[in-house]
Amino acid sequence: MWTKIRRVMLHYFAESKWYTIVLASLFYAVTSWLLLWAAEEQSLTGSIDFLYWLAVTGSTVGYGDLSPQTDAGKLIVAFYVIPLGLSIFAMVIGRIAAFVGNQWRKGLMGLSTLSVTNHILVIGWNEQRTLLLLKLLLQERESLPERPDIVLCVRADITNPMPGQVEFVKVESFNRDEDMDKACIAEASTILIDNPQDDLTLTTALYCSQKNPSAHQVAYFADESLVGLLQQHCPQVECTPSVAVEMLAKAAFDPGSSTLHHDLLSVDDDGQAQFSLSLPASNDAMPYQQLFFAFKRYYDATLIGYAPSGRTQDVTLNPSLDTLIAPQDKLYYIAKQRITDIDWQAITESDNV
Repeated sequence: MWTKIRRVMLHYFAESKWYTIVLASLFYAVTSWLLLWAAEEQSLTGSIDFLYWLAVTGSTVGYGDLSPQTDAGKLIVAFYVIPLGLSIFAMVIGRIAAFVGNQWRKGLMGLSTLSVTNHILVIGWNEQRTLLLLKLLLQERESLPERPDIVLCVRADITNPMPGQVEFVKVESFNRDEDMDKACIAEASTILIDNPQDDLTLTTALYCSQKNPSAHQVAYFADESLVGLLQQHCPQVECTPSVAVEMLAKAAFDPGSSTLHHDLLSVDDDGQAQFSLSLPASNDAMPYQQLFFAFKRYYDATLIGYAPSGRTQDVTLNPSLDTLIAPQDKLYYIAKQRITDIDWQAITESDNV
């Protein structure tokens, strides 16, 4: 009989399930009340007083404002209430610690399902290049009034490279709903795709365009020949092929070109960098000349081009001054830092000189 009881106890208490703890706590409370009632401890068996006294006694806090008065009551507390209460209290603390630790490990290993919206989703793992990308995204985010979450989604066998800074999801496939839903792909505002294999980048970009067509998508290709293929099916995807060779050729005839381009792409505090913004939908169309001089006068920023609304792949650099910029067109400019508090009313009322 004792062997059977021990097996049952081990079965239910070994893993400290929540329902086991609840049942044990109820059993503990009921039996403690019955024993105190039998010992005629009327001051401890009132409903509210009993719950309060049992909590502070079972956890060994023991304020002392309520205590047993009879010898039988003192023995019950010493040999039953405190030992059993301490065991249950330790079980609860251990279960909470195990739950928190398990959730932390799941997040670190990318096994959790996230609950984020309007986030930046980075798909793929290229080791040091991806680490640099995440670092740059974190730096860029500092200049935004609303800082979106950054989520890294990988297939590689790694743990979160930046715990506490970016969210992390590990999947088996970039084209399977049950995997990608863990990264909230349908709610992402921006999707960046960069894989070691261009064919994987291509298929992932096609899937993402179908799953979240409204997101701003950017895909990196080492082989530029695949850019045209992707844009035939998904013209809204912004493709960034490798420009290393072009940069070498440009620097050969125009010394300093590589330094110039690196400075424009950098988000460090020193030097100038390239940023973008959209002409508000509430504004009227404005000539490029008016915007050009107003940006320089008020913000010491230089406009370098624009893109029609919704067609960021059709960027026009150095347009003529009489070009009309429509509401929601994207403007690209060079400045020391991102401009977040533009006074459009002042720009609208400014002259062109």
